Amino acid sequence: MNSIVIGSGFGGIAAALRLKAKGHKVTLVEKQNDLGGRARVFKRNGFTFDGGPTVITAPYLINELFELFNKNSKDYIDLVPLNTWYQFIFEDKSKFNYSGNETEMKNQIEKISKEDVEGYLKLVNFTKKIFDKGFTELADVPFDRPFVMMKQLPALLKLKSYKSVYALVSSYIKNEKLRRILSMHPLLVGGNPFTTTSIYGLILYLEKKWGIHYSMGGTGNIINGLEKLMNETGVEIIKGHEVTKIILDNKKIKGVQLDNDQNINANYIICNADPPAVYENLLNENKNNSILFKWKKNRMEYSMGLFVYYFGTKKIYKDIEHHTIKFGNKYKEHLEDIFDNKRLNNDISYYLHRPSATDKSMAPEGHDCFYVLVPVPNNQSNINWETEGDKIKNLVIDKMEKDLMPNLGENIVEDFYLTPNYFEKDLNTKYGSGFSIQPKFSQSAYFRFHNKSEIYNGLYFVGAGTHPGAGVPGVLSSAKVLDKIIQ
Repeated sequence: MNSIVIGSGFGGIAAALRLKAKGHKVTLVEKQNDLGGRARVFKRNGFTFDGGPTVITAPYLINELFELFNKNSKDYIDLVPLNTWYQFIFEDKSKFNYSGNETEMKNQIEKISKEDVEGYLKLVNFTKKIFDKGFTELADVPFDRPFVMMKQLPALLKLKSYKSVYALVSSYIKNEKLRRILSMHPLLVGGNPFTTTSIYGLILYLEKKWGIHYSMGGTGNIINGLEKLMNETGVEIIKGHEVTKIILDNKKIKGVQLDNDQNINANYIICNADPPAVYENLLNENKNNSILFKWKKNRMEYSMGLFVYYFGTKKIYKDIEHHTIKFGNKYKEHLEDIFDNKRLNNDISYYLHRPSATDKSMAPEGHDCFYVLVPVPNNQSNINWETEGDKIKNLVIDKMEKDLMPNLGENIVEDFYLTPNYFEKDLNTKYGSGFSIQPKFSQSAYFRFHNKSEIYNGLYFVGAGTHPGAGVPGVLSSAKVLDKIIQ
């Protein structure tokens, strides 16, 4: 069997390896000159900047890919657990160190709100139930038929999946600071905590089960290790060429055409590319799509965009943790501006990544390495990033100087930023969304883009836009679904 994988994010690489382990002849095609997709790496004057995912959870899903070929992952990558998972900082400068140390967690919660300690323990217990169902049981189940979803509805309703993550947390927690801390996880997969189904509360327990890890040398070193494994096992890798067309015979796929006019035949095509971009740009959509599928696709709501500012400093900010999340004054109102009103707001929240807190190799000696991620509206907003990009950059520097990093501006020696335009043009995501479609209940499981195409025979999807969703565990699990639907 010949299989072609389009795109080399975590989902695409995992799909290529899983199909190779089944005995397929696999060709992976990547538009860029390097692998990784959102997990690409940027190197600038001695600084190493991970392009995207930096929070590594459920490392067994990565290790499994090496075990498929009787390899030891430790010979390829070095994952280390972090003690402090996130440091949360509020506008009043108060801090909360979020970790797997339950004694410390309860002590910190008690200092903020004694009455919420018991609620926190009950919340964790409930998210374990969601995790057991939503992740352990269903993350690698193909939701390609209505009855599969219907069968799960009673259990999902019992787990209050009709509630949002914020509403679920609020039913156990009274203090607003704690509500924000414990409901922020949907933002890691492109969702608004006020509209994301509480199924995604399972992330809270997933972190507790396996911890949060860092890959020494950066997340890009995981990609390097997996690329080495692909080379060793005979996966053909084509870099620097884009698939411009999926070749069809009626509704059956026959292969792909590349931007150099090369045609490659295949029995199966697995797209790690964003599903709407594939259906709209690589296929004769209007001719073949059913009215029902067109309605489903057109009603989809997309995740927020991302403004990502990468910078290196000549000063070492030793008090900054590996992962920091800074909340602005407003929470719900700010998220409404991003997701619903599609407008920028100066009262920003942001995530700051400092890999050099754990790994000195990421920056030149005596320097520090960072990126700061700011949720912004996707390109449905029609924001002109050519003019707004520098404004957001300066706003972010100003905020971080006041919040965390004195004299930051004068200490920056290397920097650049990415806007939703990069996600739309370079990564081919619809509207420049950071995580494809939002993780609402009406866009989960059967209601997402299916792993097995609803329209075309031999076409499959992995990655953020399909089941089970975005995030490293999600996209790796989407490749496991293939094990059940491709022989």
